[in-house]
Amino acid sequence: MTPQRPPPYSLDRAVLEREVEIETFRASGPGGQHVNKTNSALRLKHPPSGVVVIAEDTPSQHRNREVAFERLIRRLKLLNHVPLKRVATRPTRASRERRLDAKRRASAIKRGRTRQDPE
Repeated sequence: MTPQRPPPYSLDRAVLEREVEIETFRASGPGGQHVNKTNSALRLKHPPSGVVVIAEDTPSQHRNREVAFERLIRRLKLLNHVPLKRVATRPTRASRERRLDAKRRASAIKRGRTRQDPE
């Protein structure tokens, strides 16, 4: 699913409950007969962003609903985050001199490693 609307997405629980499509299904994994017979797992689809989250952690559909909405909000926060623009800076004269000095020292050490031809 591709996003239909670019960020920012609403993180308000009431708004999200109107926007999402909720689908219930049977959870897999441990839990015994109760999990195998009840539709306690939830899948939330958020069409504006294309995000889909699943919660099948507990035997309770209500707790799974809370977990799923928490996960959805966490994912939407990540999508809403806009990184700050990097401001290019110039190195200071002192840092440039330190770097060149370190290169000169490394060069001298390497020159000292070369094999001298016996004459």
